[in-house]
Amino acid sequence: MRLSTPLLSAAVGLGLTAAALGTVPAAAAPAPEPASAASTVSTAGSFAGYNGSGEEAKANQAFFDAVLKSVAEQRAANPKSTAAVTVTYNASAAPTFASQIARSTQIWNSSVTNVRLQAGTSGANFTYREGNDSRGSYASTDGHGRGYIFLDYRQNQQYNSTRVTAHETGHVLGLPDHYSGPCSELMSGGGPGTSCTNATPNAAERARVNQLWANGLAKALAKVNQD
Repeated sequence: MRLSTPLLSAAVGLGLTAAALGTVPAAAAPAPEPASAASTVSTAGSFAGYNGSGEEAKANQAFFDAVLKSVAEQRAANPKSTAAVTVTYNASAAPTFASQIARSTQIWNSSVTNVRLQAGTSGANFTYREGNDSRGSYASTDGHGRGYIFLDYRQNQQYNSTRVTAHETGHVLGLPDHYSGPCSELMSGGGPGTSCTNATPNAAERARVNQLWANGLAKALAKVNQD
């Protein structure tokens, strides 16, 4: 949920400007609270920059591809497994957001059927991190199967924290930003303003994730088996 920037070419996020966010010391950051219409009033001008970019879309695709490849390699190493496709994450580096991450996992696992998120510490496909960043929260990958979701303290105080977490996790599952969408669309991110507290993907987003993990994983497995 941030503005695309050349300084982080392989990152995607929610789209808050540095001027809007600023930074706060980690030690001073209280546990994030859900935003409400009464707590922060946003204006149309506040979200003028939430348009995304071609660079940002490529970064989102790179993150998804890296996670997909990582999962495919694990499946190829255990071809007899009949378990559901599982994407494992390590949240130990984001203790402040433990409840939001758990809730986001619950939301996604109850929303889609072709992939499941699971907490773990060994062999994780991606990790969660927390801290201060004027760019806000974002998902990032180095393109080699090592990706992470960064959760910014200040942003999670201004916006509904579970929505931020579920939105960024949506990138891991293959969904791009769509800032012009309504609040009912999870991947609209910060576009609808701070009063939006919806943290659940809509029907189209759920269908897209199921499609990606049915077809995309099959292609990834075929490629891994050929290598």
